[in-house]
Amino acid sequence: MKTIKVSAGVIIDKDKVLITRRASKENFAGGWEFPGGKLESCETPQECVARELKEELNIDVAVGDFCTEVTHNYEAFSVNLIAYYCTMVKGEISLSVLDGYKWIKIKDLLEYDLLPADVPIAEKVVEDYK
Repeated sequence: MKTIKVSAGVIIDKDKVLITRRASKENFAGGWEFPGGKLESCETPQECVARELKEELNIDVAVGDFCTEVTHNYEAFSVNLIAYYCTMVKGEISLSVLDGYKWIKIKDLLEYDLLPADVPIAEKVVEDYK
């Protein structure tokens, strides 16, 4: 099974966290996730998350502490998802490939229909911010 390496940003603002929704033309359309994308061969996971958040949301972030790493097997492929806590430092969110975003209370995070690979990340975030 092919494994895809992905980095995601857990963007925290006080008691809220940012989640994004996949567009209708994407795999897993309508699913909520932490924003990010595929790791390129020439970059670190931290560089990847900064680049992807700039491309997808038009924001600059400071990549902070490691959050968690998840490997999840979907039907056709496996994803290795590395998540980092991030702080938005510049820009206003504008969507390019995603079709929605929400700032939600961290304590409510597990009530959303998150993609399966993102659920363990959400559990870790809720635990870290109790």
